Amino acid sequence: MSPVSILLIGFAMSTDAFAAAIGKGAAMRKPVFRDALRAGLIFGAIEAITPVIGWLLGRAALDYVEAFDHWIAFGLLVALGLHMIVNGLRPHDDETDEDPSRHHGFWRLAVTGFATSIDAMAVGIGLAFMDVHIGVMALVIGLCTLTMVTAGIMLGRVLGNMVGKRAEIIGGVILMAIGATILYEHLSGAA
Repeated sequence: MSPVSILLIGFAMSTDAFAAAIGKGAAMRKPVFRDALRAGLIFGAIEAITPVIGWLLGRAALDYVEAFDHWIAFGLLVALGLHMIVNGLRPHDDETDEDPSRHHGFWRLAVTGFATSIDAMAVGIGLAFMDVHIGVMALVIGLCTLTMVTAGIMLGRVLGNMVGKRAEIIGGVILMAIGATILYEHLSGAA
C-alpha cells in the first residue's frame, strides 16, 4: 500500500471523530487548546488501538479467506464509506439544551472515541488481508485522529455544525475510493 493511501485511510478514519469534535467544541463554553489536545489524545489513542484489534482478528481468519480477501477489504471499505455518507446526510441532533460540561469528562470522551473508532476496527480486519504494516497504519490513524480532533474542538466554536457532517461524507467517499482501488489493483494483477 502506498504512503498516500495510508495517509488517506488515516484521515478518512478520523473524519467521524472530527465531526464529533466539532460538535463537542461547539457545545463547550470556551474551548482552550489544552482541552482540545486532551480530547485529541484520548480519541487518537483509541483510534490507534482499534485497527490493531481488527487486524489481529483478520489475521486469525486469513487462512480461511485468502482466496477472496480483496473482496472482503473492498466490501468493508465500501460498506463503511456508505455508512459514513448516510450518517453525514442525516439531520443533526441538537444537544445544546443539555449541560455542556457533562460531555467532556474522560469517560465520556473515551466512550465517544470508541464509538467513532468502530470503523477503524473494521478497516483493521480488511488490512489483515493486505501487505501493510499494522503498526505504521495504527500510528498514522492515531496521529491523524489526534490532529483532527484537536482542530475540530478548536474549530467547533466557530464552525459549529456547518462542517462536521460534510467531513464525514468526504471520509466515506475516500474509503469507498480506496476500496475500489484495492479491488482494481488485485484484479488487474491477477489478470
